[in-house]
Amino acid sequence: MNINTENMVSISEANQNFSKVARLVDEKGTAVILKNNTPRYILLNYGLLRQNAAAHTDINAAAAHVLEEPIMAFEESI
Repeated sequence: MNINTENMVSISEANQNFSKVARLVDEKGTAVILKNNTPRYILLNYGLLRQNAAAHTDINAAAAHVLEEPIMAFEESI
């Protein structure tokens, strides 16, 4: 799986311009926030999570399902 670097934002940029990060999530569905150039946080579109929650009984299971591919991609890149 390829990592889309367009979805990556530094933590300082996210802190200074959160509305830009929110727009990125609106467009792409997720944003990866880097801390010390390492993926640390994922900001996820709530609608995307709700879609997956319909197929799962637990919100945590739905979140794990949605995040499965991005997490595997970052693990492969390390």
